[in-house]
Amino acid sequence: METILKAEHVHACLESTGGWSEDLATFLTELGHAVSIVNPLAIKSFGQSELSRTKTDKADAALIARYCSAMKPRLCEPPSPSQRRLQRLGRRRVALDAMRVQEVNRLQGPGIDEVRGSIEKTIEFSEREIGEIDAEIESTIIDDPTLRGKRELLESIPGIGERVAATLLGELRQLAEFRNAKALTAFVGLCPREFRSGTSVSASWLSKIGNAHVRRVLFMPAITAMRWNPVLAAFAARLRANGKRPKQVIAAVMRRLLVLAYGVLKSARPFDAALHA
Repeated sequence: METILKAEHVHACLESTGGWSEDLATFLTELGHAVSIVNPLAIKSFGQSELSRTKTDKADAALIARYCSAMKPRLCEPPSPSQRRLQRLGRRRVALDAMRVQEVNRLQGPGIDEVRGSIEKTIEFSEREIGEIDAEIESTIIDDPTLRGKRELLESIPGIGERVAATLLGELRQLAEFRNAKALTAFVGLCPREFRSGTSVSASWLSKIGNAHVRRVLFMPAITAMRWNPVLAAFAARLRANGKRPKQVIAAVMRRLLVLAYGVLKSARPFDAALHA
């Protein structure tokens, strides 16, 4: 018979599984427990370091418990209702936009005469839904003084507009509470990744281990910022002069944009090009 431990306070560690882990983490935190949400790859690597071969629910739970005890992962703080709403609206918008683009592309293809009306109706529906979600995102931010102030700080950075700011506020809800900008870029998966073995060296790109929603939304703003943000335009020019490839330059500018976002929120001061030149 298994022993039941009546612990009054625990440090719960969960693998990140999207909405399920976040809802459970919020529930446990509200009960007064400490909670960490960890990238599943970190748990997997920890298990490999132990040469773990057993794969059952019970063994996985024990592995996560050992990881929590050994690594002391960072505690997560539950999002406010406004932040949770902002994240879910933002992700729904991404899904609808992907559907709209897919249907627009399908409309340009051959052999669609019999289904053209259906495709056009789907496009109209997705555009209408996107408009309604955009309005809900706007009202969510406007009605929350904290979110409204943070958005103003983020939008002071040339290259970061309303949609990017909303995504950052929804996906990185405790943006300014990372111990430093490097920890934040690692969390998002914007750290450069280089493969080197002997004399063989491949071009570095991105680790891609982290929040894909943030990486996706920073891509086009990085390209825009290379034209209109004087700090990032000069930064990109230096990278090109040093022989960096176009994709490497874009990745570096994406990373620098995120660092600037971290800086303005941490300092609570708008972007000042003179301070970042």
